Amino acid sequence: MSTQQSTLKSSGVSRRVLPTRWALGGTSVAFMSLYLGAGALTPLLVDYKERFAFAPEMLNVAFAVYAAGFLIAALVFGSLSDHIGRRPVLIGGLIVQLASNVLFLTATDVSAVIAGRIIQGIASGAATAAFTAVMVELSPEKHKRLGTVLGSVSLTGGLALGSLFTGLALDLTPAAKTVVFVTLIILTVAGLLVAIFSRETSQRIPGALRSLIPRVSVPAVARAEFLSAAPAVAAVWMLAGLSGGLAPNMVRSVFGIDSAFWGGFAGFVAPAVATVISLVFAKLAARQAMLIGIYAALLGAVAIIGGVFAGSLALMIVGQAISGIGFGACFSAALQILIPLVSTHQRAGIVAAVYIVAYGAFGLPIVVEGQLVTLIGEIPSVVCYTGLTVVLTLISLIAQMRLRQRA
Repeated sequence: MSTQQSTLKSSGVSRRVLPTRWALGGTSVAFMSLYLGAGALTPLLVDYKERFAFAPEMLNVAFAVYAAGFLIAALVFGSLSDHIGRRPVLIGGLIVQLASNVLFLTATDVSAVIAGRIIQGIASGAATAAFTAVMVELSPEKHKRLGTVLGSVSLTGGLALGSLFTGLALDLTPAAKTVVFVTLIILTVAGLLVAIFSRETSQRIPGALRSLIPRVSVPAVARAEFLSAAPAVAAVWMLAGLSGGLAPNMVRSVFGIDSAFWGGFAGFVAPAVATVISLVFAKLAARQAMLIGIYAALLGAVAIIGGVFAGSLALMIVGQAISGIGFGACFSAALQILIPLVSTHQRAGIVAAVYIVAYGAFGLPIVVEGQLVTLIGEIPSVVCYTGLTVVLTLISLIAQMRLRQRA
């Protein structure tokens, strides 16, 4: 890649930086590599389960600890780049991600897999806000929305492609783990070089240590909206957890299909649809998007339950696709509704509250479902899990209707 001389100076020494268009493209790929890695574990966890012969409930734990790592890192480090600059946070996050890829590549037991997932979650949680901000800041002045679009596509698109690519690799080669993680290591190293040689887009401001204290708050002015949106947010993230954590294993254990590709595809379809919907619905009114998302999540959950009872993988995948519409519409709509209601200094607190609901729903119910499997069996456990999302969407739908009546 060509470079251009920068007039920026660090410690009195000038350095060469990438042209802005190269930096923007490279940063997008680096950001996607974080979520390619997260998506790759969707079908790989099933392979690890068979390879290392760990207990069925540990499969759910290995999936869920990612959410714990992500949430803790996002709450602690989410605002750090506003104070010390974007580049140090991006470089640090990618180094941590590199460590997780190496750990997955060399894993020999379930403890290494769980450790890798925690580290992977920490990397994504620490760097996601900085990546999103820097892509907006590197975008041309007249096209700032480009950075937001790239951030959305890189996140959900990375999850989708990581799952599909890994599922295909598992069916095509016995060295799939090596192929996947060597590829991810190369992408991560390339991302590190981009971060190192890109210009800094944010000025340092005081308060770095204070920014490490998590701020979680729901101001009174936004409380009614938060309480009406929270059940729907929890439901769509639970359905995302089903796609990423339960569905690949269900392809074999419930539907009797011994194919890693179909396991990967089961993890691919929901985030792929969510990627498209987030772009299609970008200009839709937030309230309208929220209601569409709630109806889609409700319909998707019912279709998933129907697919499980009917023994139809096709119906379950259709349900996952519909739930992907729910995710793509609901989550962004919740943020669009809530953020304008509060003042600037309160925004970080309310976004943190939304993320606690989201990642709590993404991780904790999966662990509970894993425990239920040993007590009542897999199919009843999945039905209970998905049935809870139906209840949550109905609660949110009633609350949204009441808000519209008051308005």
